[in-house]
Amino acid sequence: MDRRQFITRIGALGCTAAASPLVTPVAFAAGPWDTRLVVIILRGAMDGLDVARPVGDAHFAGLRPTLTSGEAPFATDFFQFHPALAPLAPLWRAGDFGAVHAVSTPYRDARSHFDGQDILEAGSDDAMTGSRDGWLNRMLQAVPGVTAETAYAIGQEQMLILQGQAAMSRWSPNARLSLSPQARRLLDVVMHDDPLFREVTAQAAVITDQLRLEADDIAAVTDNMASNDMMAAVTGGAHARLAEFAVTRLLGESRIASFSLNGWDTHQNQAGQLPRVLGQLTDTILTLRAGLGPVWDKTAVLCMTEFGRTARENGTKGTDHGTGGALLYAGGALRGGQVMGDWPGLAESDLYDRRDLMPVGDVRAVAGHVMQGLLGLNRDVIEGAVFPGLAMAGGPRIVL
Repeated sequence: MDRRQFITRIGALGCTAAASPLVTPVAFAAGPWDTRLVVIILRGAMDGLDVARPVGDAHFAGLRPTLTSGEAPFATDFFQFHPALAPLAPLWRAGDFGAVHAVSTPYRDARSHFDGQDILEAGSDDAMTGSRDGWLNRMLQAVPGVTAETAYAIGQEQMLILQGQAAMSRWSPNARLSLSPQARRLLDVVMHDDPLFREVTAQAAVITDQLRLEADDIAAVTDNMASNDMMAAVTGGAHARLAEFAVTRLLGESRIASFSLNGWDTHQNQAGQLPRVLGQLTDTILTLRAGLGPVWDKTAVLCMTEFGRTARENGTKGTDHGTGGALLYAGGALRGGQVMGDWPGLAESDLYDRRDLMPVGDVRAVAGHVMQGLLGLNRDVIEGAVFPGLAMAGGPRIVL
């Protein structure tokens, strides 16, 4: 094997470490706080009108003739939550789960998943003009005392939300690389006199050690969670393994995690599709709750989507790309057991473009108030650096 072949193969190890069976990447960041922030991107545009159903609006039932069935597991005087969220009822009653309705990013009209997700993760319209940094990364840049291991990303694609000047590494919890002691010794001898080969060989050995340690950590945390009653509803799968790995990092030095859950684009048969992805989301939240234990009381989980869906269901019993939607949140550090936000109404004259839920709140303001209350960031930093141009006045008092 010549030098080029060896470097190519060692480089492939990095690709393997980034290639996870999970369909979406995860990013982590360490910070000088004792609180934890988890941002989950719900890719595909979650239908907030079906997840938190405004049954108190006289126009709702007429707009959704086939999408209102099922008994609500928990409710307010105006909203009823989707039956698939039933496993989260204990969190709702404990004040650890809630929603903010009729919110959106500044994105309007084109309703493209790619553009909408870019703006959501960038936190500004700059994503449309070539800027490729994310609001979580800008937040890290604005905070002194961030540790050397600033950020970690898992998966084949990078998440814009944590891209930027703050350093970020890529890592996969499911990659496997085995080097026996004999193989390591042989590599040391063969590569000793070549600095380049020696360096990449050492990197491969470090990857091996890290993967083994992380696998042991995940196994230990999973064993502990298995005895937790709140884990009884978790069915397993890639999303649960993703959350288990997040727990191992958040119990250590990491203070911020961000990852994605796909499958929210429900153009047809929404009554059949939405329960499946809501089940994955409930599994993820319950896994975080069970694994974090006492740290849960210091944790905020924000579940954000690129835009909402049309107020009226379509001819295939689904919904199309819309504008206003809902943000779901969880965590012992937040004020749950309620649906926050002003309600714009569902009369045709109240709708955006006479088709979508009118956004009356900025989803970035929700995240901004969480960062202000949870992490202690100054409002001028949030409005100037993290979310340029955002006005946080009048946002929800979401942090305890």
